[in-house]
Amino acid sequence: MSNAILKLLLIDPDAIYRTGLRVLLEEFADIAVVAEADNETVALQILETSDRTSVDLVILALNTPSSQTNQILALELGKQIKFLYPSLPVLLISTVREPTQLSIGKAVGIDGYCFKDTSISELIVIIRQVANRQFSWSIEPTFNIFSTVKEKLRLSGLQQIDGTLQEVNTQLQFPGLTILEKAIFAGHRRELLVSRWLVNRLLKPRATIINNGAYPQVIESGKLQVKQSYLVSNNQSLLEYSSPTIFVSVRDKLQFSLDNLTDVPLEIDVLRADKKRELLEIVLGKIEGIIIQLSTAQVQIEQLPKMREVILIDLWQAAIIGFFGKYSTIQSEEQNIEIANFLLEDAEVVKTEILPKIPLVRSLFSYCLFSTPLVVDNVPYSAPTPEAMARAEILLQNLLIHLANAVIQPLLNKLGDVEVIKQSFYDTNLISTREIERFRNNLSWKYRLKKYIIEPKLMFESRYELFVLASRGIAKVSIYAPRNQELKQLTGIRLVVTLALEFRDAISPRLRGAVAFLGSSVVYVLTQVVGRAIGLIGRGVLQGIGGSVTANKFGKDSEKFK
Repeated sequence: MSNAILKLLLIDPDAIYRTGLRVLLEEFADIAVVAEADNETVALQILETSDRTSVDLVILALNTPSSQTNQILALELGKQIKFLYPSLPVLLISTVREPTQLSIGKAVGIDGYCFKDTSISELIVIIRQVANRQFSWSIEPTFNIFSTVKEKLRLSGLQQIDGTLQEVNTQLQFPGLTILEKAIFAGHRRELLVSRWLVNRLLKPRATIINNGAYPQVIESGKLQVKQSYLVSNNQSLLEYSSPTIFVSVRDKLQFSLDNLTDVPLEIDVLRADKKRELLEIVLGKIEGIIIQLSTAQVQIEQLPKMREVILIDLWQAAIIGFFGKYSTIQSEEQNIEIANFLLEDAEVVKTEILPKIPLVRSLFSYCLFSTPLVVDNVPYSAPTPEAMARAEILLQNLLIHLANAVIQPLLNKLGDVEVIKQSFYDTNLISTREIERFRNNLSWKYRLKKYIIEPKLMFESRYELFVLASRGIAKVSIYAPRNQELKQLTGIRLVVTLALEFRDAISPRLRGAVAFLGSSVVYVLTQVVGRAIGLIGRGVLQGIGGSVTANKFGKDSEKFK
């Protein structure tokens, strides 16, 4: 088997991790991912319908401790695979460090185990080892008393913090809160979030590696492992110090007004204030969760462009399910419609027309995951600087608002005039059919105008317009960014727009100069030539009138002396 290609089956409900792992494994000529599954049913169907020689190794994911049911199902699936296919090696990968779960995995006959945050070089060694029927359990599923006490303390602290955090979030939803009360609750929540992050960092569990020569290093949970060439000099993930800051800051800004202060209609404008805030908070949570997943998925910086579409689609789908509920139904035209599944049918439209237009997504994720500098006004700023953090926050706010718009867009298209939807979500000013149709038409015109006029103009001017959360609502800012490659790809009407702008820039100064010259010439002619001529004529007329008056007066005086 050492000279043959290893054919792998990946089983993991996390699409982001599956994609990242597949892209990483594609770099090795002797390894090929021949199939993927997100649940046990699909996995067993693949194994049942495929030839025995078509799969050499199953990589099975055991997810985080917060999902106990999923852990049990994953271990049960591993047991079932080993029972049905005893000669098929199974490698378990996970972030779980609980001795009970790991012991169960070892007991059911799983051939190998490693953490999800294991470096790719070590993971490849383990894959080859397990595929060659060599047992490779790189971590002992036992912990000392101190580690157990520390883990219990961590979980207990997180449980208390989460309970208090939920209470604060509930209080923030109460109507009629003053700005001062909102600020106090937002500050309290910020303190809780920071405390939660500190507890996770200070009391995080550590894993002990069996020193068998293959794994000489200690792997710590939660620490991103990437190649040295892709990191900044201190080789430290920004997730450890900057990401919590920008996410907490954005969460605080969501507690204030979310009115649209721009001249551009947004899909989320149709929502009531409380629903708009709820949607934005859900989307923000999904973005933060994706970044955490990517930080443990061994994603490298050059993979981000390939994974951009998958990441955004995954965020969009998760936000729709989180906002509308996975099983929420409505009655429409004598049939029950599952809202989330019905809206997810528009995935192709969203994937091609909305999500690709969100700018600088790669820069934001690269900053959060790899501490790459951010360019502000053509000057690169390193990760910890205030300028870079401020720019990252702007990019996060823009991504947040665009994703929220993408969630509401299929709702307006497919269920926009359904009474139950209007009662549950819409603002009172936008509940009549006429107002809804007017709003949808405005959105349609916005996209046409943006596609054919505004976007080519922005490309030509080397800038982006981003949505941000200001103190009084949603505003728009303009930032510089080179867009030459996009500009070169323009065709048709969009190219004509840029040519018209260039023609105007070329002609306008000369035309203004010519108009100014003609204007000054006309003024000169009117004042110096025509004006003087009229003045001379007027003077002659006045002199004539004066002479006539003098002659008449002299004649009358002469008659008086007669």
